[in-house]
Amino acid sequence: MTELLGGIRVLDLTTVLAGPFGAYQLSLMGADVTKIEIPITGDLSRDFGEDEGLKAASMGPSFIAQNSGKRSITLNLKSPQGGEVFERLLRSADVLLENMRPGVLARLGFSWERIHEINPNIIYCAVSGFGQTGPLAERTAYDQIIQGFAGMASVTGLAESGPVRVGFPVCDALGGYVAAMAICAALVGRAKGDEGCFLDVSMLEAALTSMTWVISEQLISGRDAVRHGNDNAASSPSGTFQASDGPINIATNTQKQFEALCEACGRVDLIADSRFLNRAERKNHRAELSAELDAALGARRSEEWEKLLADVSVPAGRLLNVDQALHQEQINVRGLVHDVEIGLEGRDSVQVLGSGVHVNGETLSPSSPPPRLGQHTNEILSELGYTNEEIDNLREQQAI
Repeated sequence: MTELLGGIRVLDLTTVLAGPFGAYQLSLMGADVTKIEIPITGDLSRDFGEDEGLKAASMGPSFIAQNSGKRSITLNLKSPQGGEVFERLLRSADVLLENMRPGVLARLGFSWERIHEINPNIIYCAVSGFGQTGPLAERTAYDQIIQGFAGMASVTGLAESGPVRVGFPVCDALGGYVAAMAICAALVGRAKGDEGCFLDVSMLEAALTSMTWVISEQLISGRDAVRHGNDNAASSPSGTFQASDGPINIATNTQKQFEALCEACGRVDLIADSRFLNRAERKNHRAELSAELDAALGARRSEEWEKLLADVSVPAGRLLNVDQALHQEQINVRGLVHDVEIGLEGRDSVQVLGSGVHVNGETLSPSSPPPRLGQHTNEILSELGYTNEEIDNLREQQAI
């Protein structure tokens, strides 16, 4: 396994998705990630998902997906003894990642100033819905709330429909990715001689910065974003069309691609049609052009068109469901899906995604199964120098 972050110790004080997802990306890169969980209940996502058997074992699908390759310690930060354990963990760590509401960790006695005092070299990354400052900072936020605040839902859906949320927690994932990227950048800075630093990651700002062309049109062109459904607002013909067996996505951004599409469809007459002579005219007459192409595309199945158009360098592809997407040959060859052992009665293993990054041709996969709640508590405390007797005392004091 390639370990770009080998030797880096990360404290994962996060729950549910954005934070755990970011820590999982660091784990896939080889970091030693210690997940700090509340005693008895642990991460809320242990009880999330549709598999009742896994949830009954506190290993819900949502938890498994983001926490393979980590170790778990239970810790009560509200107790003085738990705070002492946390301080020891901080002294030995390179990174602290948390996604509590702003100010919560400080009220527990661990402000950034205190953490920096304990370990001047630590990188502290706080992920929250709105960031650590501003009028919305202390609000609780989930993915759908952020989609609304970012205007993301307002540009999703058909023109005649109301705003539609993206069908998966995209803002959580974006927040996690941004956190992981920022942490890696801070680690590079520290390697050059900088001290640790405080990273403030806002899911709202991560979402807005991901909206690229929509935002640039608003800020630079002053043009309000609208819903275009399956059409690409920047070009035509570019969107979803109808083959004989169902929809197919086709994207032409250049004149050469448009002409190649027309030739492949047997509609070379469209090239010289005054309504479609250039990019601007094709956008102005999008509906008419789409109708002409749909009539031609109805002659073949989507998979046939996909291969035929690929041969003439016109981007095209079927609209797969999630199961089809996961089992397509491209994903199988690249090795994105990995088996991990969980050792539960009636369920020996599950499948999780690795990283979309390959290093020197090698796919990045989780180094170990997802941890049971508190599975590594004794192991980690022993590494911190606690004796068996001291560990027993901590457990009696309900600190762990």
